[in-house]
Amino acid sequence: MPGSKLKLMVVDDERDNLDLLYRTFRREFQVFRADSPSGAMDILDQEGEMAVIISDQSMPEMTGIEFFSRVTQLFPDTIRILLTGYSEDALDVDSVTMAAADIFKCITKPWDTEDFKQIIQKAVETYKNSKGR
Repeated sequence: MPGSKLKLMVVDDERDNLDLLYRTFRREFQVFRADSPSGAMDILDQEGEMAVIISDQSMPEMTGIEFFSRVTQLFPDTIRILLTGYSEDALDVDSVTMAAADIFKCITKPWDTEDFKQIIQKAVETYKNSKGR
């Protein structure tokens, strides 16, 4: 996108994951990092809609799904990607909760960087289509 990068946010209470994801995506996106859901909400209040938000599922304050349920109400076009240490089958949530959070993809840790980049590319295409770009 000429002149401006799309916004991508990473939310994780593990600093190493925040730094790794920042380094992975900083060339293609304007990357925002938050170490908690409340910190992420503060950034969203200041910066507005993100194209993509990547959030860890397991955080002390609230789960990634709970966070995404809030984001969905504010920014329905934002693409949401959930990081988890467990397979999708092992997540302790029901499909109604997942649907309410409108999660684009669950990615299990540790992830393959090239696969992750392809998922983000698909997420960006979906976001741009929702905006008519």
